Amino acid sequence: MTAEPVLLTRDEDGVRTLTLNRPHRKNAIDAELWAALADALREVATDRSVRALVITGAGGAFCSGADISVPDNAHPIYRMRALTDVAALLYELPLPTIASVTGVAVGAGWNLALGCDLVVAAAEASFSQIFAKRGLSMDLGGSWLLPRLVGLQQAKRLAMLAETLDAAQAHALGLVTWVVPGAEIDAFTADLAARLAAGPPVALAQIKALLNDGSASTHREALAAEARAQGLNFATADAKEAFAAFAARREPTYTGRWLIERPPIRSADGRRAGDAPSTASATSGHDGALSGGNAVSNDTGR
Repeated sequence: MTAEPVLLTRDEDGVRTLTLNRPHRKNAIDAELWAALADALREVATDRSVRALVITGAGGAFCSGADISVPDNAHPIYRMRALTDVAALLYELPLPTIASVTGVAVGAGWNLALGCDLVVAAAEASFSQIFAKRGLSMDLGGSWLLPRLVGLQQAKRLAMLAETLDAAQAHALGLVTWVVPGAEIDAFTADLAARLAAGPPVALAQIKALLNDGSASTHREALAAEARAQGLNFATADAKEAFAAFAARREPTYTGRWLIERPPIRSADGRRAGDAPSTASATSGHDGALSGGNAVSNDTGR
């Protein structure tokens, strides 16, 4: 009997869903799952058919953290590198990401959710920065993410006391974007992901990068980054489509296509790629060009 993969992948209408699939351990992440997550995130980053990403867990739990029950004789620096790769890849993905949280999101599991752009939580979900209760400090980006989301004092409270919060408490602190009844979370997340997938992909990637980088930049640096990003946006077909749809009072259709056409590639005799050879160049070859014939002298329109 073949064991199920530790990470399930499903694609639907531009939305990719990654499901942590170790329900017997409440989806605690072992070495195999860390590697699978990193590979999946690298693939998403280069797959332009994916317009939004959802991360969730199987069996009624999101993730109970890193699986410390599995013996691992590797040096801690190598074990931590696997976590670091996942955290960086997720945070830097050039598309919107959603964590859909049911059950527990604990330790690295909670920080995996916080690394997503938006967090949807079932009303019954619970959260904890449990590290201190295990004699450990934070990882998977928690020390960077938490202070930016809740402020330094609340971040210290959550990390030092390792309290367990319910979904309503996490929402009140700004650590959860929406709280919905457990029976409705799949439909809510699917609708949210579909709305994001229908958005302008280049503009959404720029928005995400600007907001991520803005927290660590000066005002002038942010203004300069905005100007560069807006130049990219105006060069997409999506900006033109958005204006046209607004004028026509219809919904736009976004493709992420580059608006500016590349100039035709011309050969040495002035022909564009794909053009049939001219009579002069076909019959005289290099001699016609070197002798000052029409193949060169007529090439004034480039």
